[in-house]
Amino acid sequence: MTRAGTPSIETMFKFETADGRGNGILRLTPDAADGNRLKAWTLLTSLEELKGFEEQLDVARPRGNAYSRDFRGPNWLDLRKASAEYADHDPAVLVIGGGQSGLSIAARLKQLQVDTLIVDRGLRIGDNWRKRYHALTLHNQVQVNHLPYMLFPPNWPTYIPKDKLANWFEAYVEAMELNFWTGTEFEGGSYDENEGRWTVTLRRAGVRRTMRPRHVVLATGVSGIPNLPEIAGLKDFAGKVVHSSQYDDGENWKGKRAIVIGTGNSGHDIAQDLYSSGAEVTIVQRSPTLIVSIEPSAQLVYSPYNEGTLDDNDLIATSMPLPLARKSHAMVTEQSKQLDKELLEGLARVGFKLDFGEGNTGWQFKYLTRGGGYYFNVGCSDLIVKGEISLRQFADIETFAAAGAKMNSGETIPADLIVLATGYKPQEELVRKLFGDEVVRRVGPIWGFGESQELRNMYVRTRQPGLWFIAGGLAQCRIGSKYLALQIKAVEEGLLPRGS
Repeated sequence: MTRAGTPSIETMFKFETADGRGNGILRLTPDAADGNRLKAWTLLTSLEELKGFEEQLDVARPRGNAYSRDFRGPNWLDLRKASAEYADHDPAVLVIGGGQSGLSIAARLKQLQVDTLIVDRGLRIGDNWRKRYHALTLHNQVQVNHLPYMLFPPNWPTYIPKDKLANWFEAYVEAMELNFWTGTEFEGGSYDENEGRWTVTLRRAGVRRTMRPRHVVLATGVSGIPNLPEIAGLKDFAGKVVHSSQYDDGENWKGKRAIVIGTGNSGHDIAQDLYSSGAEVTIVQRSPTLIVSIEPSAQLVYSPYNEGTLDDNDLIATSMPLPLARKSHAMVTEQSKQLDKELLEGLARVGFKLDFGEGNTGWQFKYLTRGGGYYFNVGCSDLIVKGEISLRQFADIETFAAAGAKMNSGETIPADLIVLATGYKPQEELVRKLFGDEVVRRVGPIWGFGESQELRNMYVRTRQPGLWFIAGGLAQCRIGSKYLALQIKAVEEGLLPRGS
């Protein structure tokens, strides 16, 4: 086997300690300086379960005695309703956000018998996907994207449409028996060091409720606050201005003129949606952008998931140390550049500024370090090359005026709509809004890689006791939620201290 260009022998193993059981991966590689003796290259040990607190799965599944044999007592539905109401108690864990990260951690904690409540401002489970722009589908393939415990059906499409995924989230919550409050705003909270509990405020249907969970998990994505940059003259624009998070459907703009500012995934997809709906579209590039065709180039990093079991592939993905992962992704990026050579040359020819990530590490490290800055081409790049969607550079815009964008050349690009596909603020800003400056200072940077060579403050104990973070795509959340849930359970059982 070859990993990142290095021949190696790879083996998986199981292990057991006084506290738990786990799996591991060992890679051996020949040392040319020592007669090609095999030596350890990488080693991963992954705790899978805590002794005495094993998940209730398969032969250990719940028997249902509480409701299946007492004909005069509450039945299953009665118990489910009572569990979700929290009329006479508070959850041990409060999860803020009901997307893939919130569902993943709640499902893991459910199996570890940790009382958990998800709250989300959406009026319906799945609205975080359902309410996004009309044409959206996932950009990576179905076999990579399963949630924990419950795989997508084998007849599902390769690229899942947003509404199909949103409806699956509803079915998942019901099947996994997760407690979920929709239409609920988390207003903030404070932590009592002495009691080891939060005091938080929720607003649901206009009614405020104070809760005192021991843990709060922020599962709102890499960040939930739209980035609305100060742009000269934009306040003078007479048309409509929306952030990409508010954009819905291009059909409303048929025959109109639109300017999309930003060339990440959302900017390109929205520009293509508007074009396909009959709008005249100009896309504005603010900074160099990584472009990769959705097939086959964007899927190369996921090729191991085309065979083998999901659990084994998740373990393999977890086992790659950061330097090795960077090297591997740089090799894939070079392969992608060759596969996409004609497209990339066409983009450069029309003035599109290209980027391939720090150290040529490609789109996935763009995501892991900054949460964006790339586009999986599903046709918009081709439209730009053909000139059917106009391309302008943000640096060439002098200001905005009532009629549209006034260029340095004196030309005005007329518009009825401006879409700000300008991304989101760092997650620290959401923490500041919900918990205050002191918690932000104590926790430190969130996301991106720190000195530990891991994502900062993600899926681990933070310096703020009782505050945890989970984010990422479906695969990241499926993998990271296992380790996060085990840590929360260990804290609950006194096996780990509350803070890092």
